[in-house]
Amino acid sequence: MIDAAVLCPHPPLLLRELGGAQDPAAELRHDAVLAVRALVEGASSVVVVGGDDVGRAWDASTPVDVRRFGTTGAAPSRPGLPLSLGVGVRLLAEAGWRGPVETVALPWDGEGVDVLAEDLAGRPAGTVLLVLGDGSTRRGDNAPGYLDERAFPFDDAVAKALADGDAEALHTLDAALAAELMVLGATSFRLLGALGLRAGVSSATLDHRSDPFGVSWFVATWRLGR
Repeated sequence: MIDAAVLCPHPPLLLRELGGAQDPAAELRHDAVLAVRALVEGASSVVVVGGDDVGRAWDASTPVDVRRFGTTGAAPSRPGLPLSLGVGVRLLAEAGWRGPVETVALPWDGEGVDVLAEDLAGRPAGTVLLVLGDGSTRRGDNAPGYLDERAFPFDDAVAKALADGDAEALHTLDAALAAELMVLGATSFRLLGALGLRAGVSSATLDHRSDPFGVSWFVATWRLGR
């Protein structure tokens, strides 16, 4: 059984080389790394899950292609990790984890969420989960998806479910509304909820919440088991 799970967002700015001298994601990175460091303490292995266009397993040693987000370095010799998985692997490295890592992408439409949750629930003790996902991207006139007033109650509901360990609420998020609000973490939220329903949630904390660019970012920690 997965012992614990941490949810983090995956904005490109968490890749430090993209932040410039000001580092606009410094506070988020600090809180995310702290949560991940606590997650992996005493762990035997880590599974990293995030959204992508296609669901598939990836080699965790594959680099993320940061050139897509504004840098001019050399192209990786093979297709780069999806952003969500690349940010997850980077957070693990910054938290000091050097153990086994498995990386899995789930499609944005959520196909395979329950199957993966069932597989994760059967993993050996000592396995932990790092799941990546952003909230709505429509929290202001300058947000990537512009303003949609429905984003505010939607994100409030996600934050409450994360803080309360409400697995049912996350698992049954309104997928159609999430798509309209451009929620890049909907699949990840549903996975965390599905796992919590199977394993039980013994404690839950919301470690960070912000939306400086009109995109909701959450860092949350769940300890699992009944």
